[in-house]
Amino acid sequence: LLAIGYVLTFIFEADNPLIIVAVLALMISVSAWIAMRPLQRQGIRVYGAVVTALGATGLAVFGLVTQLVLDLGRWFEPELTVPIAGMIFANSMNTVSLTAERFQSEIEHGAELMAARRVALDAALIPQINSLLAVGLVALPGMMTGQILSGVDPLVAARYQIVVMCMIFGAGGLAAIGYLLLTRPDQGA
Repeated sequence: LLAIGYVLTFIFEADNPLIIVAVLALMISVSAWIAMRPLQRQGIRVYGAVVTALGATGLAVFGLVTQLVLDLGRWFEPELTVPIAGMIFANSMNTVSLTAERFQSEIEHGAELMAARRVALDAALIPQINSLLAVGLVALPGMMTGQILSGVDPLVAARYQIVVMCMIFGAGGLAAIGYLLLTRPDQGA
């Protein structure tokens, strides 16, 4: 993490949109590779489906949040865009990974295509739905806790956390749906 701190310092000080594009591309490609890890059968087609699902849906949510919700003057504001993209792609990666593994398992056990998709999506969203139900009741989310500890008004911290939770749930759900629509059972998914 210390090394990442140095890299982030460089990225923030460079303030260059090309570096941000490279960071986003790296996040998408690495998260796709990690998301495929639990799959027994992997290949370029499966990787392509995962990259497309993560990239298209993640970048759409990223654009929505940075341009419409936060209304950033510059889309590549490094101090905001890198952490936002990290949250989007990390959570979408986990959701797609769960989706892909369950979809593969359902198909291998003889489930029909639509039934396998439905079961995979339902199972993949369980952790996110549980987090939404528990927020504030069981635990305070990390971003909100960090802001409160740094002296931010709890209501402001709560508003930002609501944006983050919606962003994460939306991006993860869309990425899972995207993956399921892009993958066929005969592709080894």
